[in-house]
Amino acid sequence: MATKRGKLIVFEGLDRSGKSTQCARLVEYLRQNGSTDVKHLRFPDRTTPIGQMINNYLAGSSQQEDHVIHLLFSANRWELAQTIESAIAGGTTVVVDRYYYSGCVYSAAKQNPSLDLAWCRHPEIGLPRPDICLFLDINAEDAANRGGYGNERYEKQDMQDRVRGLFGEMRIHEDEKDDIVVIDAGKDIETVEKCVQEAVRVAIERVDSGDRPLRRVQPW
Repeated sequence: MATKRGKLIVFEGLDRSGKSTQCARLVEYLRQNGSTDVKHLRFPDRTTPIGQMINNYLAGSSQQEDHVIHLLFSANRWELAQTIESAIAGGTTVVVDRYYYSGCVYSAAKQNPSLDLAWCRHPEIGLPRPDICLFLDINAEDAANRGGYGNERYEKQDMQDRVRGLFGEMRIHEDEKDDIVVIDAGKDIETVEKCVQEAVRVAIERVDSGDRPLRRVQPW
């Protein structure tokens, strides 16, 4: 009997929305209850040479032109694209904390006229496409009340407000909406966790019942 392919599961949301917490909890849940191995990734991956450039930019110790840093973020995802595909083909489910959705909306939120969502998304075409993207939805003010934002470049409330609005645009786009499930991240951790588990269960059943192959990000 052929091994079922792994799944690509992505978490998205504002800073302080609970992504890292829920990502880690889902990984543990799948490892305890699933029939496949699980790989946990996070973008940006700051361990690579490109990731180090991104880290320096986010920390404010270096400067990059808006288009350049956007393409570096995209290149960071492409660095691991083959790793993701190979893992999934071998039956390993890959859970990712932030993916190309964040890459698009954070760049577009800079309000550079030549850096709109469509331009930002173009370098992502061809990347492995998630089987489900869990968007942990919370407004920027409530997120900030969870201990405040950090000191990195994008961790400002006005930036987070714009990011949330742009996530909203992506969620209703014809080529994205079927993959994105909105989870109310304002609820307590355990309730959010149960909602995540149920959404993932439905997504896994949909993929397995249709024997759907791993897809790639398509042009808008």
